[in-house]
Amino acid sequence: MRGGKGKAGGRKHFWIRTVKYEPDRYKKIGFKPPSALEPALETINVGELENLVFNTIGADGLKDRVEIDLAALGYNKLLGRGSIDVSLNVKVPSYSLKALEKIEYAGGSITE
Repeated sequence: MRGGKGKAGGRKHFWIRTVKYEPDRYKKIGFKPPSALEPALETINVGELENLVFNTIGADGLKDRVEIDLAALGYNKLLGRGSIDVSLNVKVPSYSLKALEKIEYAGGSITE
């Protein structure tokens, strides 16, 4: 009375053996939609730009009108959260309308 041949009873009377020694036996391997395979955009907010310029260029860079290339730093999109007091020329592939308004209000500009 061994309970069957081979792996018989793996979902019934030999379930403890299956869980203990073969935990990946009934693994769910599914489908990923194409939208899940697209890389996520690296974003930065307007409020973080002043700190970013200070860290990359230094305190002297905040006095002049600085040009900063966000694409070279690894960012794909500029978002409008926060505020900025420094005039910057920002080069970025895409941006939101709020970010454009805040950069222009501070005396800067955005180019693609």
